[in-house]
Amino acid sequence: MARRTPRSSAALSFPVWAWLVFFVFTPLALVVWYSFGYKPDLFTAVSTDHLSFDRYGQVLDGAFMTMFWATLRIAVAGTLLCLLVAVPFAYWMAVKVDPRWRPLLLALVLVPFWTNFLVRTIGWQIILAPNGMASDVLNAIGILDGPLDILYTRSAVQLGVVYNYLPLMILPLYVVFERLDPSQREASRDLGAGRLRTFFAVTVPDALPGIASGCLLVFIPLMGDYLTASVLGGARGTMVGQVVARQFTSAQNWALGAAMAVTLMAFVLLTVLIAAAVFLLLRAAVRRARHLDLGVTS
Repeated sequence: MARRTPRSSAALSFPVWAWLVFFVFTPLALVVWYSFGYKPDLFTAVSTDHLSFDRYGQVLDGAFMTMFWATLRIAVAGTLLCLLVAVPFAYWMAVKVDPRWRPLLLALVLVPFWTNFLVRTIGWQIILAPNGMASDVLNAIGILDGPLDILYTRSAVQLGVVYNYLPLMILPLYVVFERLDPSQREASRDLGAGRLRTFFAVTVPDALPGIASGCLLVFIPLMGDYLTASVLGGARGTMVGQVVARQFTSAQNWALGAAMAVTLMAFVLLTVLIAAAVFLLLRAAVRRARHLDLGVTS
């Protein structure tokens, strides 16, 4: 059997590295380079003949930070809401549903996600309009006595992001719940634990990697989302992604937009690192608690 040489391995991995270099590292480096430039005049988007950190000073001292914290609140709340909805649904789909029906349920989760992002968001704009379906239903059952006034607010943006990113939370949770060993749940019940205690003491700790993956898959793109805020938020639901995009489009200030983008990526990376540290501490605490429980029972 022929052994694979380092040269052949490098040749096989070349397409991956070429993709990363040309479509990830090069654009990212260009954005970082532009962030040190400036806008020389009204008709020029960026100039890099004089490099400085002035644009970062504008970012940190301006309204960008206020918008960033508002976006962070929406992203954290959206991630938690997706988690609260996805955990019971994914558990039910992976454990309680007959295996014959699981592919159909997975398709029902995935098919809306395959629909164009803009079309899905505009659909919610129609539903949440003052004369839309949601307003009619709430008035018909007596919850409201007038038009629904939620469109073009942060609440509409929050609802929109939860709907748009919920499948990204359901799928990794479904995978991790499906792969869990049923004998562990049976052993917990044999030892006298109820269903809720078994779920929170056995199932959820074993599903922590899937929970972490789902939270990352939802939180990171949500922080940069500007389409949902543009369609459902209006002026009162602006997110930081809109501010960055506006610098590259209408304002034509690529240097300031690049500095905003780099700052946003840095803050998102810092948030992810903090969340990773919390996750590792939580996993260590769970393992310690299990070790203590085993010591007591033995």
